[in-house]
Amino acid sequence: MIDFDTRISQLDDLLGVGRNFDMVGRVLRVGGRQAKLWVVNGYAEDSLIERMIGRLLAIGSLNGIADLPTFLSAYITVPDAAVETEVQKMLVGVFAGKTLLVIEGYDGGVLMDAKEYPTRSVEEPDTSKVLRGSHDGFVESIMANAALLRRRIRDPALTLERHQVGGRSQTDVALAYMAGEANEQHLQQLRQKLDHIDVRSVAISQESIAECIVPTQWWNPFPKIRYTERPDVATASVMEGSILLLIDNTPSVMLLPTTLFSFAEEINDYYFPPLIGTYLRIVRLVVLFLTVFITPLWYLLVKNGDILPQELEFLLIEDEYFVPLIVQLLLVELIVDILKLASLNTPDALSNSFSMLGALILGDFAVQARWLVPEVLVYMAFVAVAGYAQHSYEMGYACKLVRMILLLLIFLWDWWGFGVGMVGTVVLIASTKPVVGKGYLYPLIPFNGKRLMRILRRRPIDKDNT
Repeated sequence: MIDFDTRISQLDDLLGVGRNFDMVGRVLRVGGRQAKLWVVNGYAEDSLIERMIGRLLAIGSLNGIADLPTFLSAYITVPDAAVETEVQKMLVGVFAGKTLLVIEGYDGGVLMDAKEYPTRSVEEPDTSKVLRGSHDGFVESIMANAALLRRRIRDPALTLERHQVGGRSQTDVALAYMAGEANEQHLQQLRQKLDHIDVRSVAISQESIAECIVPTQWWNPFPKIRYTERPDVATASVMEGSILLLIDNTPSVMLLPTTLFSFAEEINDYYFPPLIGTYLRIVRLVVLFLTVFITPLWYLLVKNGDILPQELEFLLIEDEYFVPLIVQLLLVELIVDILKLASLNTPDALSNSFSMLGALILGDFAVQARWLVPEVLVYMAFVAVAGYAQHSYEMGYACKLVRMILLLLIFLWDWWGFGVGMVGTVVLIASTKPVVGKGYLYPLIPFNGKRLMRILRRRPIDKDNT
């Protein structure tokens, strides 16, 4: 057994007592023996720590207490407490917010969970507005997010499986699934991916982990993971057999497996009657199609205006313009993104008015200066507005990149360019590798008619459909 003073000195040095202002080390006298307690100031719940220290100081004697497990069962009242003998696990536990107690004469130490993470209150997510239903949303604490799931699914089959990733950050990650419903092969694949993450830190929690588990396809813009900040979305998904990935320090939960067609579903569809929900889903799919193809098709028709039938001549540009049409379209694509970034970095009180004012001024003066023709602004305004009908930012930008590539190909090779772009887009989508699952185009490839109809049509609730 290591000398007590040596152990205390070693732990003080490793934990940074005296070096880190937020690391608290308290010397105690427990049952006539020397002891020391460590906790990170800011994590601990003061009232609980105070009661814990008071109970420890009140212990008269430790005679008859042979080891720490016996001591823990006799005197520690904290629900989540365990004996730990490995120094590294002690350190990780303390930095995760637990309280460490080491007592003279006993091997190892006691890790007690008396933390209270600093976090914001549960509120409606800004990125996913609720039409009807509960207005709570996930927060940055993984424990609070787990509680939001437990509140909705009071079933022992709901399993929350804990992992830690990042050599230095030791970020808490949890797999949430319904035992017996989730695909065991998919679970095993995810466990292996998480266990083999070999990075020092996952500072940008969700994106860092996503890049570690997603198959490497840097040229492919289509998202392989769906995110949500809404507990009702996560609950419905896990009840249908999906797997959730909860990450500490982020309010976004990953939904796996993810396919292309899963982006067609939206939780607000289920807060309306089936007919209205189906209509909204169809509108979303049509709008998604239009955001990709409306400007390339219009540009293609304008380039080939001499072959247009009389009924479609209204699509042509009557006014004279000096800036090439392809430059105008790409310029407006760029301006839309500039306005988005400007709005993002503008104070909330000014963001909406700033974006609207910027768009009006830039659009009006660009037309007057003959940089742009009104038709370009009309079509691009529709694309910009319609893009918000898609709740996934990642899918929105994937559609944007496909649209811009189609415009460039049409500029270079006209009809042949459009054909090459269409074939290339289909090949790109078909070759997309999901994190887990049967394929990115499932349930179309491999074909599952029942599942495909569930995506295209909002079904009434029944025993198997939540």
